[in-house]
Formats: sequence, structure tokens, C-alpha cells
Amino acid sequence: MVTETPNQPDDDLFSDRGIGHLLPERHPQQDLFICDVADAVLKDLVQHMEHPFYSLSKKPETSIRRYEHNGNWIEITPSVKGLATIYDKDILIYCISQIMAKLNRGEAVSQRVRISSRDLLVFTNRGTAGKDYAALAEALDRLAGTRISTNVRAGDEEEYSTFGLIDAASIRRKHGLDGRLLWCEVKLSDWVFQAIRAQDVLTLHPDYFRLRKPIERRLYELARKHCGVQAEWRCSVEILHKKSGSKSPLKQFRYLLKEITASDHLPDYRIEFDEEADKVGFFNRNTMQQLAAMPRWIDEIRLESETYEAAREAAPGWDPYFIEAEWKAWLQTSAKAPPRKCDLAFIAFCARFYERRGDPN
Repeated sequence: MVTETPNQPDDDLFSDRGIGHLLPERHPQQDLFICDVADAVLKDLVQHMEHPFYSLSKKPETSIRRYEHNGNWIEITPSVKGLATIYDKDILIYCISQIMAKLNRGEAVSQRVRISSRDLLVFTNRGTAGKDYAALAEALDRLAGTRISTNVRAGDEEEYSTFGLIDAASIRRKHGLDGRLLWCEVKLSDWVFQAIRAQDVLTLHPDYFRLRKPIERRLYELARKHCGVQAEWRCSVEILHKKSGSKSPLKQFRYLLKEITASDHLPDYRIEFDEEADKVGFFNRNTMQQLAAMPRWIDEIRLESETYEAAREAAPGWDPYFIEAEWKAWLQTSAKAPPRKCDLAFIAFCARFYERRGDPN
């Protein structure tokens, strides 16, 4: 069940007619990282559910979203300024990318991230005019105001949790009403930061920020998560509509899928829409696999003998050589930079591996 205004179409269904499918590439890009909060935070709670936290509308969305499944539920409550949008999510992507870069270099990280406003705008392929700086402050308000609540039922007990996307934000700007932002400081919530520390992240194609329509970004995210580096992923249009968080009627959603299928401009994946079966297929273009081909440095990693002993302690009952193969495969598919201290990085991976998968027996 979703509590929201019915049949309110997404803005992106009716915008950008007659315009090129991708925005111009305003600035060069590097590797991007995204943390799927729904998957990373809630996967052990309601793992069969998908939660679109972000609004796909450019108009303020102030209704509460509620999803229920087998006695568990999740609510996303916006502030009076509206639900965080998929464009607001760019700020989180930038913060996460900065933290991941530090983790890969073996540096200390914190929930507080200092952001150069111009660097953020360049990173997300936006303009650098005054209105673009002003939009950042509005986005921070919506991110801070959006709250997620959920329950977990176990036997005759029930646990309730509530958290946000960011806990706080501060902004420094030039003096004067028209002064530009100099920097922002964002404090990520405990939930988001823990998900990052667990390295539940995926790389995004640089053209993600060139997608014009919110629904195109959301479809790419779903393909990236569910299809990943596999050859294909299929689902019904009805399920895709639910996962996307689109508020448009199914009829309009199908029309949009036809448009995106015809233009064939989604990065990394090709879409096929089977109208007769009312199903959608996402097919890997293999561009991601080429980018994530095994770097030579991964193949050349040689761990110390003491490291394998420490790995056995970190993941009791598991073969450390099996986990090493899993670790190298993860380094490959996540397009990681070389760890500064491979032995320590591997032991940390073993600990996370055991935390997730437990005793093999």
C-alpha cells in the first residue's frame, strides 16, 4: 500500500520534447559511487521489498509514502518543503564518492563531509550560475527533512526505527543576498554512513548525470542494481512501475518505456519492451564489463602468510583462499582503486564477509 496522491503524473513524462536525449557533457567525469540506502540499510529487514525514497517530480511532493509486506512496513515522510528528489540525491552521491575515495586510499573518514559547491556542480554535470548554487541549499533542506520509518516484527515483539538521509548541513556563502555558496558541510546519518563503511556501493556510468528525465535515472539505477554485470534482467511492467516510484498511471508509464526503448540512450543497458507480455527486459551492453576488466594490479596482489591466518580468525570456518577469490572479484566489478594496504583491506573484507554470511556450517 502506498499513501500518496493518486494519478499525479511525473513531470518527466511531458518534458524535453524535441531535445537531444542526453544533456551536454559540461565537465569531465571520473568514477562515481552510489549507496542504495534501501538495499544497504533495510536488506536484512524487508529484503523482498524495494523502496523508492526519492520523488521523480519537479514539483514539491508532500504526501507520505507507505509500503507494506508480510507485516513489515516502511514510511517515507517528507517535510513541508517536499520529499527529497532524485536530483537532490546527487549531493549524497558526491559525498559517498568522496568517502569511498578516502577508504580506497586507506585514509580516515567521517560522517561530516565538506563540499566545495563548485566541485559538486561540476561533478554532477550542472551549470555554475547563481541559480545552480541556490538550488543546492534547497536540496539540502529537502534531504534533511525527509525521514524514513520502519518496523521489524520477530515473534511477539516489534521494533520501530526512524532515520534520515542527512542529520545536519551548514552553508558558507559570500556576503550579500546574491552571494554565491562557497562550501557546504553535510553530516550523513548513522544509517547512511554505516552502509558506506560496509561498502554497499555500486559504480555509476558518468552519463548518469546527463540523463534528462528523473524516470530515466531511476530506470538506470534499477538496471544497475538488478542486472549489474549479468547478461539480462526481466520483470513485469507492473513490478517495474512499483519499483520506480513513479506516480504516473500505468498507461503513461508504458508510453514512456516505449519512448526510452526507441531512443536507446540509457548508459550500460539496452531496454526491450514486450507489449504483448507486458514485460521489460534490460540487457547489458558490456560497456561496464569493459570498464571493470580485471586490472593487472589485482592479479598481481600477493598476500602475506600471516594475513591468511588473520583471515581465518576474522571469518571462522571459511576457506581464506575462497574469500580471497571473492574479494578480487569484488575489486574487479566495483572498479576499485588499488588499496594502499592490501593485507589490511583483505582482512577487513573477511570480517564484513563473515558478518553478512555467518558460519558456513
